[in-house]
Amino acid sequence: MTKGNWPKCAHCQLKPEERACRGEGKRAPVFCPMTLEGTAIERSREEYREAGNREFACRAALQEASGYEVDKADPEKRRPVKPRLLEIAEFAHRMGYRRLGLAFCTGLHREAAAVTRVLEGHGFDVVSVVCKVGRISKEEIGVQEKEKISPGKFESMCNPIGQAKVLNAAATDFNVVLGLCVGHDSLFFKYSQAPTTVLAAKDRVTGHNPLAVVYTLDHYYSRLLKP
Repeated sequence: MTKGNWPKCAHCQLKPEERACRGEGKRAPVFCPMTLEGTAIERSREEYREAGNREFACRAALQEASGYEVDKADPEKRRPVKPRLLEIAEFAHRMGYRRLGLAFCTGLHREAAAVTRVLEGHGFDVVSVVCKVGRISKEEIGVQEKEKISPGKFESMCNPIGQAKVLNAAATDFNVVLGLCVGHDSLFFKYSQAPTTVLAAKDRVTGHNPLAVVYTLDHYYSRLLKP
């Protein structure tokens, strides 16, 4: 695959009902992965034949469908009715999970307590671990004094690998990430043995609502369009 000859679904200008990915005999732009990467897509289809993947994907699809109901004003339309936190709880029940892991940012401690209340209320055992677990100094990973958030003070590094290993040791069935930083979340995903979902992504400026920037890209945050 060479530059300029790779999938660019985000550039697709076709209406949803016209796209090849939405129905037989539909159209596909020259940069469509269904045209460029048919082999990779066929291999993904083969992976869904594996029993574990098939069950997981099927129940995820059922959970997706359950999140809508018929709009009484227009029976042809569907409207969403469930927040993500409820969907996480319902999906975990669909999968027969009992023990959930919660890896959260220290800045969202109050939110983590609230999430735990909800999940425990739905009958789950919740194992939670904060990002600063272990009290490992930032110096251990090469952060210099002047590079700290508060130079001259001890700073515990975020420890996503430790969070993952704690939850692995607890043999969690399913993990939930709440507000881990960019990069730290990546390390958590890498080391988590249980499948993982994200309840909220870290965004200090927007109250952990990253799409607020995307929705206002043409005015308030237009400055982000340039380096």
